[in-house]
Amino acid sequence: MSQLEMRAADIQNGETTVTVGALATPALLLDKERLHRNLNRLSSRMAARDVVLRPHMKTAKSIDVAQCAYPSGPGPITVSTLAEAEYFARHGFRDMTYAVGLAPHTAERAMRLRKAGVDLKVLLDSREQAIILGAAGRAAGVAPSAFIEIDCDGHRGGLTAEGSELIAVAAAVAEAGVDLAGILTHAGESYGLRARAALVSAAENERAVAVAAAEALRTAGHECPVVSVGSTPTAHFAEDLAGVTEVRAGVYMFFDLVMHGVGVCTTDDIAISILATVIGTKPEKSWILVDAGWMALSRDRGTAAQRVDQGYGLVCDLSGKVYPDLIVAQVSQEHGILAMRSGSTQALPHLPIGAKVRILPNHACATASQHDLYNVVSDSSDAIEARWPRMRGW
Repeated sequence: MSQLEMRAADIQNGETTVTVGALATPALLLDKERLHRNLNRLSSRMAARDVVLRPHMKTAKSIDVAQCAYPSGPGPITVSTLAEAEYFARHGFRDMTYAVGLAPHTAERAMRLRKAGVDLKVLLDSREQAIILGAAGRAAGVAPSAFIEIDCDGHRGGLTAEGSELIAVAAAVAEAGVDLAGILTHAGESYGLRARAALVSAAENERAVAVAAAEALRTAGHECPVVSVGSTPTAHFAEDLAGVTEVRAGVYMFFDLVMHGVGVCTTDDIAISILATVIGTKPEKSWILVDAGWMALSRDRGTAAQRVDQGYGLVCDLSGKVYPDLIVAQVSQEHGILAMRSGSTQALPHLPIGAKVRILPNHACATASQHDLYNVVSDSSDAIEARWPRMRGW
């Protein structure tokens, strides 16, 4: 019996299958059909362009989801914490990129993973980090491998492709005894875009900057085997990936309302939702109260700057059908207030105490991180097929 089948069997209660409607709330739901559709969409896109897809597991943090991405066995992944790296290593994954800037304690911990046989590549953008990594490698008796981070749009860390500092850091990497894996960049600006032309342009800028940085390193005598780019929007809108060897993306597995607002997906693609129960009404204020506050949904307000503000989440009925303009307008720790979007002409639906709703999240990574497991469903079925644990921590 497979791991999924065993977990599905675990939630059988005699002959009665646990259903969505019977779950204690708040609860995190994962639609397996949507998950597979989202995974196939991007993997097919990258395969058609002969580019390696290195999924970012920071969204899912689940071996079961990783096995959906790699049904034939472990493949290349990206992680955002070393706890993730250790977790996936225990499940047989060996090819990983830790895509967060290096600190002394993370360098030492990463080298322990390399010593255990994990090909973990780390990220740096300074000579100081190169020296720290080299020392950690010598102490562990292993050869470190690192990417140099490139800033393609002023979004976060990294070096510019044209500056002399890039060549100086590459020299420091070599002097420290660190193997240069290549360059890595992330087009964070894409999350603030909407128009297709702007997204295509952001993807091309990401590619062009990454390739220029790689060429600058090669011209200076440094090998640069991997040119790694990626964000969920640019991965879906890139028209040309010439010179790129791999693409990273994470939230594409689940999608969310921010990605919907960017134009990458529809609400029917969003694979996770929070199940909540109506616990009160305030007719005089046109409010419905549910038992999902920011502890269940997160405080993420990523859609506030978009054309359509989704509050703290968009509300659906128990089957997953969206109630037009019904959003989570306010949250406290354990309470959510449902109300119609400002300016809406829709009527507030009748939801009596005890009724259950699903809430689509603004930011799948932040919402999922509030929960210990996924309750797995398939499309419109009411049955909980499995419970997939999520790892947590740093």
